[in-house]
Amino acid sequence: MTAFIEVKNLNVKYGDKSVLKNINLTINEGEVLGIIGRSGAGKTILLHVIRGLDEDIPASGSIVFHLASCENCGYANPPSWTGKACPKCGGMMKARDIDTLSPDMTDRDRRNISTRIAIMIQRTFALYGDDRVIENVMRALEDVNYSKDHTQSQLVQRAADLIDQVKLSHRMMHIARDLSGGEKQRVVLARQLAKEPMMLLADEPTGTLDPKTAGIVHNGIVQAAKDHNMTVLITSHFQETIKDMATRAILLDNGEIKMDGAPDDVIKEFMKFSKTVEKKEFTAGEPIIRVQDLEKIYLSIDRGIIKAINKISFEVKEGEIFGVVGVSGAGKTSLSNAITGNLEETHGICEVRIGDDWVNMLEPGYYARGRAKQYVGLLHQEYDLYPHRTVVDNLTDAIGLDFPAELAERKAIHTLQIAGFSEEKSADVLPQYPHELSEGERHRVALAQVLIREPRIVVLDEPTGTMDPFTKRDVANSILSSRDEIGETFVIVSHDMEFVRMVCDRVMLMRAGKIVDIGDVETVLSKVTEQERQIMAQGQ
Repeated sequence: MTAFIEVKNLNVKYGDKSVLKNINLTINEGEVLGIIGRSGAGKTILLHVIRGLDEDIPASGSIVFHLASCENCGYANPPSWTGKACPKCGGMMKARDIDTLSPDMTDRDRRNISTRIAIMIQRTFALYGDDRVIENVMRALEDVNYSKDHTQSQLVQRAADLIDQVKLSHRMMHIARDLSGGEKQRVVLARQLAKEPMMLLADEPTGTLDPKTAGIVHNGIVQAAKDHNMTVLITSHFQETIKDMATRAILLDNGEIKMDGAPDDVIKEFMKFSKTVEKKEFTAGEPIIRVQDLEKIYLSIDRGIIKAINKISFEVKEGEIFGVVGVSGAGKTSLSNAITGNLEETHGICEVRIGDDWVNMLEPGYYARGRAKQYVGLLHQEYDLYPHRTVVDNLTDAIGLDFPAELAERKAIHTLQIAGFSEEKSADVLPQYPHELSEGERHRVALAQVLIREPRIVVLDEPTGTMDPFTKRDVANSILSSRDEIGETFVIVSHDMEFVRMVCDRVMLMRAGKIVDIGDVETVLSKVTEQERQIMAQGQ
């Protein structure tokens, strides 16, 4: 295979923190290179450095593109085009090497390369929400001046061809904002393919999709690579993604390439990092949450009376890790809001035990739920950290008290360990800002922000999000450790059945505001329908 890009002695360092360390890598024309590693390994920053648009990244070394460049218009193509006619102006394509990290790099060269590189970013749908699918793709074609040399009819036909290529012809006339996450991602792919790129960078493009939908996106990318001799770089912390797509893979860990080789071999090495979840026998105490005939009704103009919670009754025992599962609209969020005292105009009883007293979280007032709320912690799925404050400040601000610096740091490190960080890593992240952390690391800091308040009950709303499998196991172990060490009670609202199996003692399945079943984890999860499994796999 022909060398297309050579990365030599690449380093990225923010202050004292090295994000990429002495990366040396050759990327061949037309290959699909998988980059696998945990959250925070440096995968995303590597893609952005190779893309070359962000000049604020403190990168050193060299990234050499071996190109066929038109001597007239500067149009860039992979090296196999050397000696051929330029597809844009008919000029001669000549071999040329360009180092995108060189201080001599011109704006014209940067533009000529960057316009030939497409990118898909995780959880980012760059679409015109009010436009139809075909209109979105037509806009992408217009952005690359396709309409300049083609008729309107040809523009429409080309857009339809791209939509068919990503297996979305049955949604061609749908409004983009009304599509599912997987469908939106396929429209994004069609828009990127409209550029006829020489390289596609895909950063965790299917991390939030169910396996079936992810497979469709994977196949679309692989087929496009074959059809157009397109080089693809795809990052993931899911082994299935790399296995489905890559012709070669590298293992990135802590900013360093640990292995380069066949995807199966690299995945095997990657899996050695995995920790087992140690779930010990635990005897729960007396009830600490008591729900009786709980009912929450909403009025909707379109749908009339909606019973989000339909007269449900159950108990959670002290020290128990209790799971609540169900699809969107099952009543999970309303229930978690009731337990944390954040649900108004609700009927029935939702009590938590504080000491020897039972407090109804539906009853307002300082001596009612106001007294109990400080002992009930909640971590929302859409958590938030102060972006301009360090991790230690985010944590100590959560307590709301003035601590001596030494005590604040000690408390923060201890809590970060409970949330899944190692002791060494806990100390390392204290002075860092949220934007310097990976998504998984930020999620664990947000969990620590709840735990540092020393609640007796912790409600976690979709705690795993888009975590990689190893971070997910870390968090599972941290929850189990927290329960074993300090007797925390957890209510985990989740669509992630794998995570529920890891940590929960009992599970409650909800459907349309009612309890379908409650009890042993495997018994209850066996009653989840196939349709519900598919919906929950998509995070809905």
